[in-house]
Amino acid sequence: MRLHVADHPLVAHKLTVLRDRNTPSPTFRLLVDELVTLLAYEATRDVHTRTVEIETPVTAAQGVKLAYPRPIVVPILRAGLGMLDGMTRLLPTAEVGFLGMQRDETTLEAITYANRLPEDLSGRQCFLLDPMLATGGTLVAAIDYLLQRGARDVTAVCLLAAPEGLKVVEEFVGDRADVSVVVAAVDERLNDKAYIVPGLGDAGDRLYGIV
Repeated sequence: MRLHVADHPLVAHKLTVLRDRNTPSPTFRLLVDELVTLLAYEATRDVHTRTVEIETPVTAAQGVKLAYPRPIVVPILRAGLGMLDGMTRLLPTAEVGFLGMQRDETTLEAITYANRLPEDLSGRQCFLLDPMLATGGTLVAAIDYLLQRGARDVTAVCLLAAPEGLKVVEEFVGDRADVSVVVAAVDERLNDKAYIVPGLGDAGDRLYGIV
């Protein structure tokens, strides 16, 4: 597993405002969108391309376009949905799948309640979107879901990660697949309720309110 922490002053600035408990939901949603676009730039550095010939107004030239099969972006519902626009802004031709997962607050295990994904992901670059990598359980379950469908190239884009969760993901992945994790920051630890410290609270609730 490869870890990339986006080290950029704009990332740090937007993350600071996200962490502030006084930031209202509309501002929070806007900043998540902007921050994910910055993270997507880092996450797509190795996106597959193909060489093409074009004609500029001056002469013939060689360039690149995204290769086939197209990459697929998979937000983990519900909080990952708030990251979708920021990701597809850089990958507008990508397909979009959906994976509904939630954490059992007693066992801390991930429960899958919905999916809208192709049965065969062989040869596809997959981008998972989930704001918080806390215990790692949800992300591991999501990665496993993709691997069972043939994916071998998975990049997870998260706002924050805890060291404990990163360790869980790394131990699960091993040498099974090419997995990268792109985050805005790695925080200190998890508390006794498995929340990231200092974190930013429950990302889903802050995006959409408490349901």
